[in-house]
Amino acid sequence: MVHIITDSAADLTVQQAGEPGVTVIPMGVLFDDGTFVRDGVDLTRDGFFAKMAAGQKLPLTSQPSLREFLEPFRAVQAAGDEAVAIFVSSDFSGTCQGARMAAMECEGAGIHIVDSGTATQGEGLLVREALRLRGQGLGAAAIAERLEALKARVRILAVVDSLKHLHKGGRLPAAVALAGSALGIRPVVGVAGGRITLADKARGRPGAYVALFRQLEKCGVDPAFGCALLYSDDRRAVLPIQRYVCDTLHIFDACTVQVGAAIGTHIGPGAAGIAFVAKE
Repeated sequence: MVHIITDSAADLTVQQAGEPGVTVIPMGVLFDDGTFVRDGVDLTRDGFFAKMAAGQKLPLTSQPSLREFLEPFRAVQAAGDEAVAIFVSSDFSGTCQGARMAAMECEGAGIHIVDSGTATQGEGLLVREALRLRGQGLGAAAIAERLEALKARVRILAVVDSLKHLHKGGRLPAAVALAGSALGIRPVVGVAGGRITLADKARGRPGAYVALFRQLEKCGVDPAFGCALLYSDDRRAVLPIQRYVCDTLHIFDACTVQVGAAIGTHIGPGAAGIAFVAKE
């Protein structure tokens, strides 16, 4: 059997995480009051945003420990199976490096590590594709090879209330954060190839949605891979994107996903976006 292993930064839905052979390794989150939780295990996603709002400082996120990688890797090895392990971009976290170290300790286990170059449901799209390819009978090595080719086309676009969370969390340079922080401006951030960029900006939230749609038109969305709609603390924020996806792109089966603590720490409240595969 080919196992699919990922981290909680992928923000999988309950259905995706419940697929046979799927394992999600939780990231860690430390709040300013000293509370440590495992992302997606010890606190609901709504509970995380409520606790973050009540704090004075941003939470700190941490990658899984070596032991947390070794447990599923050794289970795969003991079963005589193989695995494709898809993790958050190495540009955002040391998770992928930790996974590679664990895989080295399980020499010959057939663990194929894929640095997704993205996060949240960008990772989720790769997990979904891995499951599809597994269903076609492909082995772990062939699946990993396909994902390596596909990941360059994975994109995330999101409207955020501000760039302060991304800047304070070290995910965005100060100059970029300053460029999108003018009074009344709503930034549109993009994630592609392990980079977070200020993709566009507009005055007011309605204008930011239009700017996001403009960026989608530039990229083009490959309907063969579907897409995922993302929000942080308020599901209503994603409704304009949902309408656009249905009315303009004619994609009617997009899943809607609330981001978890690992990603929510860095994008903050009020965010809404879309993960998709760009057209070739």
